[in-house]
Amino acid sequence: MTTTGESHRAADTGPWWWERWRSAVLDVGLALASAAECGAEGITFSGDTGIPAAVGVGFGAVAGSALVLRRRWPIAVVLVSIAITPAQMGILLTIVGLYSLAASELPRRIIGSLAGMSLLGTLIVTLVRTRQDMASGELAFAEGFIPFIAITTSIGVTAPPILLGLYVGARRRLMESLRERADSLERELQLLAERAEERAEWARNEERTRIAREMHDVVAHRVSLMVVHAAALQAVARKDPEKAVKNAALVGDMGRQALTELREMLGVLRTGESGAGSGVQQRVSASEAVPLAAVGFAAAAAASRAVDEDGPCLAELDELVGQSRAAGMAVDLSVEGDARAYAAEVEQTAYRVVQEALTNVHKHAAGAKTYVRLAHRGAEIAMQVENEPPPEAGPADARLPSGGNGLVGMKERVTALGGVFVSGPTDAGGFRVSAVLPTSA
Repeated sequence: MTTTGESHRAADTGPWWWERWRSAVLDVGLALASAAECGAEGITFSGDTGIPAAVGVGFGAVAGSALVLRRRWPIAVVLVSIAITPAQMGILLTIVGLYSLAASELPRRIIGSLAGMSLLGTLIVTLVRTRQDMASGELAFAEGFIPFIAITTSIGVTAPPILLGLYVGARRRLMESLRERADSLERELQLLAERAEERAEWARNEERTRIAREMHDVVAHRVSLMVVHAAALQAVARKDPEKAVKNAALVGDMGRQALTELREMLGVLRTGESGAGSGVQQRVSASEAVPLAAVGFAAAAAASRAVDEDGPCLAELDELVGQSRAAGMAVDLSVEGDARAYAAEVEQTAYRVVQEALTNVHKHAAGAKTYVRLAHRGAEIAMQVENEPPPEAGPADARLPSGGNGLVGMKERVTALGGVFVSGPTDAGGFRVSAVLPTSA
């Protein structure tokens, strides 16, 4: 970031009312030159008025030194120059004072009034002095040239410093305005950068949550069934070898399915060779400092692929329930209304809700009878999974771990589509999961 505005001015603070030291040195130098000029002209003034020369020199030096105040009190400097105009001293004081007045932030009416007073004073003094010189024989001009000389002299002394001061003041104000705009733009850019960082952090957190939810939904159900079948296999291995072989085959099939789904998701996250994944690869190659952004794009691509191509749908609900029945769960599936095609996101979300609810039954209520209800309505689709209390003499605990992410993930999926999600224990001691999704999602 560049240093502009107030920080730039603070870096060059000068003494008293000066912003910079060089400004103070310039004003002091001009004041000394003006004091020397007025002091020299004070000798002539003392001779014309009959006062002592020392008084005339001192008066001129004091009047000329007023130029040191030109930045702080330009009006006072111009008034002093007008006051000593009859004494025919202070040309430098008048020129520099008028320039400082015009370049200041004072209202234009004040600048115009003081400039007019200085012009009028110079005109009158020049007119009178020229007539006196012509009468004494020091100048030899025609009578008609006297007004011309007076007007030309007064305009020449007054107009150039006023015009130059107005130009410099306008330019200074323009530069200050541009500097203020630069400061404002710098602050806005800093604020935008902070907001962009906040949005990036929010996006990273969202992608982490999304990846975790996808991984949980894809793997948790099948692995839970594998653990249940493995426990059943252990229980019947010696008593019923034929059933043990069947359970072992089911465990193998489910393991292969879980690995296949996991490999597909990790493949999209890792390679990104097609679709949005190629965009991820280009972004990563362009800037290796944002690997998490690549993960975000890959996660989005994985989710999109799961929805559009390989994502589960409601037509596979019978197979899902059959897998739970094969694992020993008593599941009753009922469907109300006429089935029809829904948006892929709606079907996948409905499927995942039922899948995760059945997984929770396997984890927390093994052996409990479970009811799965699906209702096709006009503008929405409703699903409910409710299990009875687990039997006291139920199957052995398979010790399935629980991370507490299942219900959270289901609720996030449903609310993301504008639906309603409710879960909680029933009066009978079981557990119920209900969700309603709008079909227009």
